[in-house]
Amino acid sequence: MTKSLLPKVSRQRLRIKYTRGQEIKYISHLDLMRLWERALRRASIPVAYSEGFNPRPRLSFGLPLAVGITSDAELLDIFLEQRISPYHLTVNISKQLPSGVSVAGVQEIGLKVASLQSQATLAEYTVVVNTDKPREQIQSTVQDFLKRKHVNWQHKRDGKIKEYDIREVVEDIQVSGQHDNDYTLSMRLKISGRPEQVTTALGFTSHPKSIHRTNIIFN
Repeated sequence: MTKSLLPKVSRQRLRIKYTRGQEIKYISHLDLMRLWERALRRASIPVAYSEGFNPRPRLSFGLPLAVGITSDAELLDIFLEQRISPYHLTVNISKQLPSGVSVAGVQEIGLKVASLQSQATLAEYTVVVNTDKPREQIQSTVQDFLKRKHVNWQHKRDGKIKEYDIREVVEDIQVSGQHDNDYTLSMRLKISGRPEQVTTALGFTSHPKSIHRTNIIFN
């Protein structure tokens, strides 16, 4: 085997924290992966590749967002075949990212540290809902929900009905803001929790006007 065919070893792992804005909130997770692969290639970042007949860039994304959700807290680990500084990555990749994606921070992570998805336990969101219900009623509904030990829930996905305890995925909910009939709910959910399902369980009949992830919490 010639030297050029030998697998390239990862020598560094950098974790990127980035935003997902309004401009790209409707693109799929697959398209987001392609966006990053293209940007890293154009920025000449020395990304390591997997082995095998179809080598792929060694990128490890955090918790995929559903289409339509924005975020200040998206995470991506990239494995590099050559060491570079977090500053070098930030400056060069930022020039290649489209509107709606911006780098909020870069830090070095140990090569053998567990994956993002295996470490994440909770996510925090701000959710805006529209209703003509008074604030006192909404707060009472939230408090009653949090006092309950179990809330049975059904969710249809891919033509199948999934039943689960939706109360179990909710760590906390607060009514944190109001503008006319728009109310902001601050939610802390387990990773499997879906904010739009929680609002429906609370009695809101319309889909949230916006859902924004603000933080991911690790164990």
